[in-house]
Amino acid sequence: MTPRSLQSHSDKVNFLWSIAELLRDSFKRGKYQDVILPLTVLRRIDQVLAPTKETVLARNAELAGKGLENRDPALRRASGLAFYNTSQYDFDRLLQDAPNLAANLRNYVNGFSENMRDVLERFDFDNTIKKLDEAGLLFLVLERFKNVDLHPDRVSNHEMGTIFEELIRRFNEALNENPGEHFTPRDVVNLMGDLLLAGDEDALAEAGIVRTIYDPCCGSGGMLTIAKERILDSNSRADVHLFGQEVNPETWAIARSDLLLTSPEGRDADHIAFGSVLSRDGHADRRFDYLITNPPYGKEWRMDEDAVRAEHERGTVGRFAAGVPRMSDGQLLFLQHLVARMKSVDEEGSRVAIIMNGSPLFTGDAGSGESEIRRYLLESDLLEAIVQLPEQLFYNTGITTYVWLLTNRKEERRRGKVQLIDASSVWTPMRRSLGDKRREITSEQIREIVELHKDFEESKRSRIFPPTAFGYRKITVQRPLRLNFEASEERISRLDEQGAFAALAVSKKKDAAARETEEAAGRETQESIRALLRSLPQTVHTVRAAFVDVLTETASAAGVKVTAPVRRAIFAALGERDQDAEVCRNADGDPEPDPELRDYESVPLGESVEEFFAREVVPHVPDAWIDTNVRDSKDGEVGKVGFELNVNRVFYEYVSPRPLEDIEADIRAVEKEILEMLGTVPAPVPAR
Repeated sequence: MTPRSLQSHSDKVNFLWSIAELLRDSFKRGKYQDVILPLTVLRRIDQVLAPTKETVLARNAELAGKGLENRDPALRRASGLAFYNTSQYDFDRLLQDAPNLAANLRNYVNGFSENMRDVLERFDFDNTIKKLDEAGLLFLVLERFKNVDLHPDRVSNHEMGTIFEELIRRFNEALNENPGEHFTPRDVVNLMGDLLLAGDEDALAEAGIVRTIYDPCCGSGGMLTIAKERILDSNSRADVHLFGQEVNPETWAIARSDLLLTSPEGRDADHIAFGSVLSRDGHADRRFDYLITNPPYGKEWRMDEDAVRAEHERGTVGRFAAGVPRMSDGQLLFLQHLVARMKSVDEEGSRVAIIMNGSPLFTGDAGSGESEIRRYLLESDLLEAIVQLPEQLFYNTGITTYVWLLTNRKEERRRGKVQLIDASSVWTPMRRSLGDKRREITSEQIREIVELHKDFEESKRSRIFPPTAFGYRKITVQRPLRLNFEASEERISRLDEQGAFAALAVSKKKDAAARETEEAAGRETQESIRALLRSLPQTVHTVRAAFVDVLTETASAAGVKVTAPVRRAIFAALGERDQDAEVCRNADGDPEPDPELRDYESVPLGESVEEFFAREVVPHVPDAWIDTNVRDSKDGEVGKVGFELNVNRVFYEYVSPRPLEDIEADIRAVEKEILEMLGTVPAPVPAR
């Protein structure tokens, strides 16, 4: 039977997804991908190998007869590809021997060259064969795949990547996966690729150029292959090398199999490392020309914590010297990783494109890990632009996303500047939604956004700022503590809530008798202190020093010893805030700050802290002062430096509310309409 050639993209996806119907009674929904993904890969490579199958078998037999052990290079040449299969089986022959299908299929898989066997092992395919065989489904599923045509001549690698991503999106939806676990739609990847290469068109057109592209969260490899296509569009003779890393075994296998099919001699497939890049960097010794990625959003990095913190402690020799973000979101760790893998300026530098949600723009106060990372990027003049994209672009989430562009080789006109682009309204509604993706960016709209970036001009949708415009100095504003003191029965009763006072009647002795003796003595001490306080004049003291003198004299006369911790407990119990009281002062005579009145002010970078304080604070609270003990860890100046990139605030346009008269007129019109409708309702018929 001739394999079925499916015409449209949706036909191909739906056909492959329909195989899940065969699995419904024997596999859990979460296990469908264990069958569909590896067999899709297997069917595709089976068709690719078909033209040279007999040549490879003959060559293998010939070399084996000569006793040659390392036959790999010769068999690669025989297949014309970076991989081969020395088993006598293919899909047709497998199905001709149904009783022995499982054993023969294992023989077929084991006949692949080692590089392709690695791919199938990541799918845990041997276990899948066992489960399908036990369920009596192996023949039915394999027959279904045998009847679909997935040859690269009919289904391009670009389209195959899109099909894989659509299938995995459906698997994730079936499992209700974390929205952060999603694939990047091709329109977004196309935009990122064009932005990444923007301005490099002349350099990329030069003869004999060699370029490297890197994605540390490469998924099925879509960003890498599209970025490569963009370079080849400019120069078909360019030598482009792809590098990546992926933590998910299935998507790693898909990326690797695709590159085994498409890259020269399969070299790029060997450049796709497996594992978490945060803790096990697969390309630690390399630097790249172009870096592009879509890291997971809002995902914990706890599994990588030990490695990340250890590398942070190493300082600038590690990747995470700038700062460590909160545990709940590792996006800025991936961003730092990309910066660490940029080529130096002496090596002509690099460009970076990374897409993230809004959190990395402003999450984290001054001095926090997030703020310090933003500070490093801005003070190093690495951030070139941020592009705000529309909502509802992604399959599994409708959130707003932002493309960050970074480089260490800015054009002269861009040095010391950051461009913000508002592309939130540049979209076209999709004819049919795909999950949460209801909007897309057309090729024409991509060109429009890229031109905004390349023009580098101020407009309604493009704003340009110096890095300091995003910085501020957070100062701590203190106000004096003012208390009154009174030895009333109500306040004395509060002593029991004070830890130091309550501890007087608590013993840690292990011996029960000794413990009871010590606790009894403590209770006597407590009672003597209560009696002491009750003997004080029933006066409200508005000067703490005067109250201290009275307490000290009375305690001395009564022979009651009041330790420092108990004294503090007395002050806490008998004292109440009173703005008419005198300021409480320390031993040096300086005002003590009131923690409840402590406040903070953000002073724009470049503005004098003292002038800001005198203008914005003193007129409202004349007794306030700046806490000079709180200083920035880097410049040593008063206040902590912070940076945030609030793109929404920059492009926000105030829309005044409608006049009240118009709103009132609308309400009256609605009331009139309701009354008219009620007038047409027939009167109820009286009950008999």
